Amino acid sequence: MTDAESTPQPLLRVVRGTPDDVELAALAAVVAAAAAAGGEPEPEPTPSAWADKAALVRAPLRHGAGAWRASARPR
Repeated sequence: MTDAESTPQPLLRVVRGTPDDVELAALAAVVAAAAAAGGEPEPEPTPSAWADKAALVRAPLRHGAGAWRASARPR
């Protein structure tokens, strides 16, 4: 292993200008806060059909000819 391979690369590099210590500290704080924020929030999972409470509510029973047959049919 050579010295170039063992030397860690800098995370930030100033390309233009000469920032002072305060400006570099502010930049490092902003980059650290952005990295800690994670990213886009994950979407909330959709509830499964097994957990759907609407399945517990029965449809109204209809009256009339053949109503008893229609009451046993799935919706």
